[in-house]
Amino acid sequence: MEKTSKSPLKSILTLVISLAFAGFFLWLALKGLDFKVIQKSLAKANYLWVLFAAGFGILAYWFRAIRWNLMLEPMGHHISNSNALWSISFGYLMNLTIPRSGELARATALYGVEKVPVDQSFGTIILERVVDLICMLGFLGLTLLFKYDAILSFYENSGVHINPNKILFVLLILAGGTVLFFVFKKKLAGVPFLGKVVNFIDGIFQGLTTIFKLKQKGKFIVYTLGIWISYYFAAYLVCFALPETSGFTMADGFFIIVVGTLGMIIPASGGIGAYNLAMKYGFMALFISMGKNAELGGEMGLTYSFISLPLQIVIMLVMGLISIPMLAKARNTAIADKNF
Repeated sequence: MEKTSKSPLKSILTLVISLAFAGFFLWLALKGLDFKVIQKSLAKANYLWVLFAAGFGILAYWFRAIRWNLMLEPMGHHISNSNALWSISFGYLMNLTIPRSGELARATALYGVEKVPVDQSFGTIILERVVDLICMLGFLGLTLLFKYDAILSFYENSGVHINPNKILFVLLILAGGTVLFFVFKKKLAGVPFLGKVVNFIDGIFQGLTTIFKLKQKGKFIVYTLGIWISYYFAAYLVCFALPETSGFTMADGFFIIVVGTLGMIIPASGGIGAYNLAMKYGFMALFISMGKNAELGGEMGLTYSFISLPLQIVIMLVMGLISIPMLAKARNTAIADKNF
């Protein structure tokens, strides 16, 4: 299953909903805000630190591209790192339009230049998300160790209440569905319509299991660490751009990347609104844990988000727009070399 289609109406509806999410969360973040304070903070910011942060943001793309190559290798696919990089960049660009569409767009883009089946590459992308979640939990563990008071304050102010029973119920359904799939896989594959669906899901599982077949496990770990260390410094270095947050410690950086990631999970276009709100509450929690004014913390959190989020979006736009001609060139080269 290499070709995918999506209803235009469904795409438009998804975009409208994501924009509505962005607008709602942005309204929550900006409600009661004194814009003059934000303007003054932005005016005196040292944007050289932002430039350094951008360098780490782009470096994460390259590490992710190399790691993806390592993940595809056990399935017999040897792709160029540049094609992996531009496919990833194109996927991130698509995420700016329709949230969560980038994963499939990335797999489809790679198929266009390397003929890697979409189901298999999509499976490795899901595996990436699992690995990223583990890394995220690692940062959460460091944050709980060094900034427990800030995490507790953020949780109390966020209004979110987690029900462990519901999480367990969802996990049991997923586990049960996986077992049933493998038990009845052969029978379902014989049904004309379901056969294609089963083969696609089976391809995804092949991608997921590549982590057990990696030929270069050491490199995989190194590049995974490289990705998240790059993410960390891309987030932490922005703090030094603002006088009010330039004294933040590396432990504060752990907290910021955890809160920022939580904000980006919300299906709002480009993380707009949700990320800003998360940073507002996050910095309020940090300032409270430091014995400082919570309102000032909220203002600084929004100021930080007005620097950090546009930086991320600009990187996605620039890398994504460059990826379009680069992928087209790679495809033309492959056709000329009769690799297709």
